[in-house]
Amino acid sequence: MAFKSDIEIAQEAEMEPITKVAAKLGIDEDDLDCYGKYKAKLNNSLWKKIKDRPDGKLILVTAINPTPAGEGKTTTSVGLGEAFGKLGKKTVVALREPSLGPCFGVKGGAAGGGYAQVVPMEDINLHFTGDLHAITTAHNLLAAMIDNHLQQGNQLNIDPRTITWKRVVDLNDRALRQIVIGLGGKSQGVPRETGYMITVASEIMAILCLSTDLMDLKERISRILIGYTYDGKPVYCRDLKAQGAMAALLKDAINPNLVQTLEHNPAIIHGGPFANIAHGCNSLRATKYALKLADYVITEAGFGADLGAEKFLDIKCRIGGLKPDAIVLVATIRALKYNGGVKKEDTAKPNLKAVQDGFCNLEAHIQNLQQYGVPVVVTLNSFITDTQEEIDYVEKRCREMGCRFALSKVWEKGGEGGIELAQEVLKTLDTTPSNYHPLYPDEMSLEDKIKTIATKIYGADGVIWGPMTRTTLKKLTQMGYGNLPVCIAKTQYSLSDNPKKLGRPQGFKITIREVNVSAGAGFVVALAGDIMTMPGLPKVPAAENIDVDEDGHITGLF
Repeated sequence: MAFKSDIEIAQEAEMEPITKVAAKLGIDEDDLDCYGKYKAKLNNSLWKKIKDRPDGKLILVTAINPTPAGEGKTTTSVGLGEAFGKLGKKTVVALREPSLGPCFGVKGGAAGGGYAQVVPMEDINLHFTGDLHAITTAHNLLAAMIDNHLQQGNQLNIDPRTITWKRVVDLNDRALRQIVIGLGGKSQGVPRETGYMITVASEIMAILCLSTDLMDLKERISRILIGYTYDGKPVYCRDLKAQGAMAALLKDAINPNLVQTLEHNPAIIHGGPFANIAHGCNSLRATKYALKLADYVITEAGFGADLGAEKFLDIKCRIGGLKPDAIVLVATIRALKYNGGVKKEDTAKPNLKAVQDGFCNLEAHIQNLQQYGVPVVVTLNSFITDTQEEIDYVEKRCREMGCRFALSKVWEKGGEGGIELAQEVLKTLDTTPSNYHPLYPDEMSLEDKIKTIATKIYGADGVIWGPMTRTTLKKLTQMGYGNLPVCIAKTQYSLSDNPKKLGRPQGFKITIREVNVSAGAGFVVALAGDIMTMPGLPKVPAAENIDVDEDGHITGLF
């Protein structure tokens, strides 16, 4: 049997006008800023109407560490939302926006898969409503104003060697990681070393995703720390008077985007920080809109639970006052075999021993999430190559750990394939109260916060501190940032900072090589291991397979 590709399924779908999708949530056309027939932004007039409504239930979808065998976290999120719809529940799926980096790099798209997708798939994966372009421009405006200030006499006495504000582009371009600017003579600017990050690692992205409204966004932008003077005093964005223009560029981007699933369920997609190099969650504004509009909100956090879920629970929930009611943890039999030492090409073969050996990764994520006091439901994203013996083993172990369990077949069957999972989630919501609490208190020292995440989430024996990292943490504490949460940038492929250590590594330490503060976003960033904020393209980029014909018909996204 020949399966259709994700893009073929999406392009064959008959979408409803976005105004009709919005009407299911009681949203008037006047509260939408439409981008064509099938996309719209939810404007601020809507928030004024709904802000005093009670919140719905919040369900987080996360996963084990990603493997080449695949997990299907976004697919599960969308399919679960469709299943809730089939059960007659008023539900919104709240997701992140894809980045062009992985679209043209490895993944080729990030809008779900099979019959559990959000559409219009090509638009969402490419330019969408222009949010990432606006973030890129706002970020680079500040970079340009910094260099112009140096060129025009440097009245603030900024030491160019201390400037931490790089430039960004929403592509994987490793050649831009480290660059020298200002060459070519006096009129070309002040020469200095700098570099590029990918847009989704920008503090502007984090600020947009954690701001409550436009004025909060502008205030957060004003607090961005860009460097220091020659005598060691901090220099902020507000010192360059850039925050107003930057906020003006983002005045539309801050509004959440409304689209639909293949089964015409409402989906809000907004913001897209990566969880391996940023805080990995969709916008707080989008989540809060969804909680006021629906009885059930299904959201996801990027990569494995050691990254996305930890940052959702310790950063987004803390800053936004959110209290998740349940967590869905996604795994696959194939991924468990890979964690058990099986090569990717052999993961479709029956191998109970490999499942048993690889279960330790799933076990670690279950235990990590249970530390937060939120009930966990484990789901296996089903493949036809899974044997009943393998499934039974995973179910038995999960139930022994106090988790509900369900198979998910949403890739193949859409909402119908998620009914079993939806019912288990509903039972959990009805019978098991959430006692959510963050992993660490605000008043814990920054150094101890990093140690706590390293030991209690990653399973490390401790932390190896790079040169000047502890000194920098002390300085940040003296500057008033000691009560902020911590965002650790780390490989997504392992619980450790070594991507080759699969399963549940033991006897290792996390190396923190650099720390800095995202003062506007409201967290301290710690870079672990060799993680980079500008990814590179693989040997065969997904871009090689993406094409468009004379009618504008796109192929190759998957």
